[in-house]
Amino acid sequence: MTELPSARGAEVGRRIGVGLMYGLWKPRVLGAWRVPASGPVIFAVNHSHNIDGPMVMGVAPRPTHFLIKKEAFIGPLDPFLLGIGQVKVDRDTTDRTAITQALGVLADGGVLGIFPEGTRGEGDFASLRAGLAYFAVRSDAPIVPVAVLGSSEKPGRLIKALPPLRSRVDVVFGEPFEAGDGSGRRTRKALDEATGRIQKQLAAHLENARRLTGR
Repeated sequence: MTELPSARGAEVGRRIGVGLMYGLWKPRVLGAWRVPASGPVIFAVNHSHNIDGPMVMGVAPRPTHFLIKKEAFIGPLDPFLLGIGQVKVDRDTTDRTAITQALGVLADGGVLGIFPEGTRGEGDFASLRAGLAYFAVRSDAPIVPVAVLGSSEKPGRLIKALPPLRSRVDVVFGEPFEAGDGSGRRTRKALDEATGRIQKQLAAHLENARRLTGR
């Protein structure tokens, strides 16, 4: 039986994230009240910088289990990320263990974090992988769109791979929405349709977040 990611570990990760993110940068968080206080939720996060995941972990109102590519689990980061309840995923195969763990998080009423673009890019939700639709339709969990803005605007002076220290990073949480059409269908066609619906919602949220923050 597959062991589920630790909920207690994710709470520890959240506390570490709070200290680091608010210590190193100046997060401005908008719409956190929209995140359902309990029950399964999927955060769909745009991805343009390595700190986007830790930033969401640190500012979200609930502990988050992110699906993270296995390449990030190197050296001491491997036991650390697993210890704080994150999910290691092999993107080159159908990773049954990761799928089971992710669905287990949602079945337990937890929060699953996904970068639906699959890889770091422009952070504009332009190309979505089908994974997000699969988890949303399969679990009936609402999706909360999350826009992280400002993390990739310019490199830091001390560490080029990070945003400038004490710079402002905006995190905007959107309205929860259902990805499925209510029929409970999980066919390829149903997932494709759900992916289309999700893309529209996420793109609209990002546009709104940019307008709201002036970025």
